[in-house]
Amino acid sequence: MTVQTVGLMFISGFFATNAFDLWGQMISPALGFANLSPHGLARSLLGSFGLPNGDFAGYFVHFYLVGLIGYPVGWLYIFEPIWTRVMGQTHWFLPSAIYGFGLWVFAIGGITAIAGLPFFLNFTGITWVALVGHVLYGIVMVAIMRMIERD
Repeated sequence: MTVQTVGLMFISGFFATNAFDLWGQMISPALGFANLSPHGLARSLLGSFGLPNGDFAGYFVHFYLVGLIGYPVGWLYIFEPIWTRVMGQTHWFLPSAIYGFGLWVFAIGGITAIAGLPFFLNFTGITWVALVGHVLYGIVMVAIMRMIERD
């Protein structure tokens, strides 16, 4: 891991997390759909481990640990190398959308269960808004990575 790779992760994660939050906290509610509160899931997870789970901790985990580090690391070091090995070199759009779908399964299917919340949040409106948000995150993150790598 180089300083350049860390910068790539932070910049792409920053834009992707902002796209996710713009969709989930502004656009979706404006269209009459659910309002996402991803820091609430992070707070629930922290609380389930007996860790401090105030607002600051929830936002810190959601934005910094997950959005800027965790999800970009998952793409760069796990998903993208496996995708390339199995599928060969393909256009980035499809694998980025599939990666976003996987993030949704991980977050809403897995992390919610660990945090003591209902599996896939009982498939309420939040579940589907989160699906769009995670797929959007994956697409934006990889698009920004590709733009930076091209320069």
